[in-house]
Amino acid sequence: MKTKEEVYGILGKYDVIVCDTTLRDGEQTAGIVFSNVEKYRIAQLLDEAGVPQIEAGIPTMGADEKKAVRHIARMRLNASILGWNRANKADIDTSIDCGVDSVAISMSSSDIHIEHKLKKSREWVLEQVASSVEHAKAHGLYVSCNGEDASRADMGFLIEFAKTAKDAGADRFRYCDTIGRETPFSCYDRVKRIIDEVGIEVEMHTHDDFGMATANCMAGVAAGARFMSTTVLGIGERSGNAPLEETVMSCRHLFGKSTGIEPLKLKPLAEFVSVASGRPIAVSKAFMGANCFAHEAGIHADGIIKDARNYEPYDPDEVGLERKIVIGKHSGRNTIVTDLSHRGIQLSDEEAADLLERVRRIAVKLHRSISSDELLNMYRDMKAGEDPLDDET
Repeated sequence: MKTKEEVYGILGKYDVIVCDTTLRDGEQTAGIVFSNVEKYRIAQLLDEAGVPQIEAGIPTMGADEKKAVRHIARMRLNASILGWNRANKADIDTSIDCGVDSVAISMSSSDIHIEHKLKKSREWVLEQVASSVEHAKAHGLYVSCNGEDASRADMGFLIEFAKTAKDAGADRFRYCDTIGRETPFSCYDRVKRIIDEVGIEVEMHTHDDFGMATANCMAGVAAGARFMSTTVLGIGERSGNAPLEETVMSCRHLFGKSTGIEPLKLKPLAEFVSVASGRPIAVSKAFMGANCFAHEAGIHADGIIKDARNYEPYDPDEVGLERKIVIGKHSGRNTIVTDLSHRGIQLSDEEAADLLERVRRIAVKLHRSISSDELLNMYRDMKAGEDPLDDET
């Protein structure tokens, strides 16, 4: 177990700090269950990638869950290990028993939850927040206090909630867009107000129900939040969470902020989580998909051939992907000319126009792109005066 001072050191190195919750919120995805061995490997891969804090699970669930959290806490990882808890002392004691160095203490902050889920009062909520945070701090733990459903909470009460947590000793406040109904504009304003009025570090925990998890997370970062709660590939409750790879790369390229996470380590991590979760990586998945650097449209492919910066926002080598010029219906002349030139074949303008017309017809007929070898065979057919799609042959 790391000391509180060691945790502060780990979480103070970079501009933006990732607390990855793949092992907690990610596994809460309907139908996903990680074996403990898979959890240990995911924790190891997260650590190797440079993730500074890992939310390892919910110890109070007991059985295999508690065993897994305890094991991860003893793996001597560089990362801080955090256990998730409700705002009560019994949960926190179970986390302490697992040897974690940090805890997340979660309590509803919206009136919808307080009245219809907890069936309690605002005063009761604040009492539970104060007593549970104080209990965790008394045991030398780093504390994140989570405002569940913060995006629907009354702003005045949310400020009071965060102040109560801070006064009790909480190290940060987790702003939870629990049902993914936030917008980047309101998110920015609300998070900035919390930071300005409470003076506490803020963590963004956003869901993707409206497809805005990454946007809302980054809006919070723009407002001054220094912590991001993420999951690998964005797995999580319902439509998922803010993806680790998207938020880290957005910090790196769009916000100019360091996270300490190595981009090249993200792909093997994502591939392992994909297999363990049974969730294939979509070919168009940002930063991870096989088509991230695939170009077919003639104008784009021509621009890439001349200078990749024309149509690529970052170098594919950065995340271990490869550039692909796809030959198909939307290809232009330069694509086929360049491809065949690599085989020592120089096309005349007339040959290029004839071959391109054949490529487009065959791509439509086959409902797919054309491989380089197929292009070579089509060139040979053309030179021999043959046309596989000629109805008269």
